[in-house]
Amino acid sequence: MASADLLRKEEEFYSSLFDSAKGDGVKSRSQVIERKIESLEDMATKVVSNRRSRRWLNDRLLIELVPRLHVEEIKGLFAPPPWGEELPLSAFCRTSVSDWEAFRSIDMDAEARLMQHMKRSSEKQRTHVDEDELIALNAWRRIGRQTREAIKKKFLPDLLQIYEEQVRAFIEGTGDSDVLVLNVQDPFQRLLLHGVCEFYNVTSMTTSSVRDGKPWKSTTIKKRHVTGLPPRITLVSFLRMRKN
Repeated sequence: MASADLLRKEEEFYSSLFDSAKGDGVKSRSQVIERKIESLEDMATKVVSNRRSRRWLNDRLLIELVPRLHVEEIKGLFAPPPWGEELPLSAFCRTSVSDWEAFRSIDMDAEARLMQHMKRSSEKQRTHVDEDELIALNAWRRIGRQTREAIKKKFLPDLLQIYEEQVRAFIEGTGDSDVLVLNVQDPFQRLLLHGVCEFYNVTSMTTSSVRDGKPWKSTTIKKRHVTGLPPRITLVSFLRMRKN
């Protein structure tokens, strides 16, 4: 009997409170909500005693507290399309179908041969670069430890490049001269020159003389029988690669 009475009161409450009558349109929404909240609280404290009815009252209270959504607000909840704004066409859609037909219908055997060729080319190029780096590394190790520390501590790429160009031209030259003489008076610059000569596996010797009553330094550079061709990677490029 109590359950039937509770269900009857719930139906009466639902029909009288949540179904808007004709005269309710003149009342403001805030007044209607306040009246409904008071009624729900009164039912929760006096009438409702089981979990099912309390859950029903809570649901009804939440429904009344949530404002009604407009069409644009509802569309925003379901964005992106097909409910939201339309997305711009991709590059594949804007391009002619015939332009992509060659890629779409490529033969599987031709694709495998192409991928294998690209893989071999990539490995060959990477191996070639690794061999050049190894040759440059071995040339760098020929330089004395103190000279290497001086070059790394005070890196002067422009000056090193000038010395390198002269030494490389001397090694690759086909002239009859087997000696290159450079007059470098600054001690540190002369140390860098000796380092460049050790990198390219040529001998260098500095001699002292007097010119116009002042001491004069001359560095004589000669090829060795094992000098060979200069490395593809220059000393400046090698140092920049290591620094990066």
